[in-house]
Amino acid sequence: MAQQGTTGPGLGRVIGTTPSAVGGVVLLLPGGCETSIRRPSPLAAGAVRALGRRLARDGHAAGLATHIVRYRCRGWNGAQAQLAEDTVWAADEVVRLYGDVPVCLAGVDMGGRAALRAGGHPAVDSVLAIAPWLPEEDVAAPPEPVKQLAGRRVLIVHGTNDERTDPELSFRFAERAKKANRDVCRFEVHSDGHRLHQHQAEVQALASDFVRGTLFGTDFARPLEDALAAPPPLGLRMPLASGFGRSLRR
Repeated sequence: MAQQGTTGPGLGRVIGTTPSAVGGVVLLLPGGCETSIRRPSPLAAGAVRALGRRLARDGHAAGLATHIVRYRCRGWNGAQAQLAEDTVWAADEVVRLYGDVPVCLAGVDMGGRAALRAGGHPAVDSVLAIAPWLPEEDVAAPPEPVKQLAGRRVLIVHGTNDERTDPELSFRFAERAKKANRDVCRFEVHSDGHRLHQHQAEVQALASDFVRGTLFGTDFARPLEDALAAPPPLGLRMPLASGFGRSLRR
């Protein structure tokens, strides 16, 4: 019989070395699945660790602490929205550990949905959703909420050839979110799939630029600045250029 998730949520250790003075926190939210009470897969946590190492390295001097959130179980589980609940717990735990510091929720796949859903937490300044799993639109069910994102800066990144999570659903979500909050943008990684392996370096560079800009006030790279300022659909279908992070900083 498969093991079930029976323990509470938790925070993994700080990735890299803990800054001497923590000035901001990233909570990394691994993927999951639509319905399951099994314990989270270690592979899902491993899939966000490389991003965490990049963020920890780039943000260490500014005081960035990066943690992977350990969910109670791997399933969203309908109205229970357990991954989002665990994310809220983790944001509360950041406040307990570090005090009043800005937080970025950075999620992949189902973790992207958790980041967007929990983005209304008072400690959260920004939300990063990479290849987010979002539900199909259903006239019999309420749409995925967006009002909780007001006042936060939001970045969605999606591969155009993603066969696991539908990039068109993240575009439609971004359209609705942009009406409630002008600080929403979305980048498309052309020809890349769910894991974004072909352009991993560019995606990580974009994520790092966004995190440092939203948590520590550093200048955004010009493409990110333009995407946040552009009206829809331009700022919601911004192409992620090959080589981003090497030559596009101002």
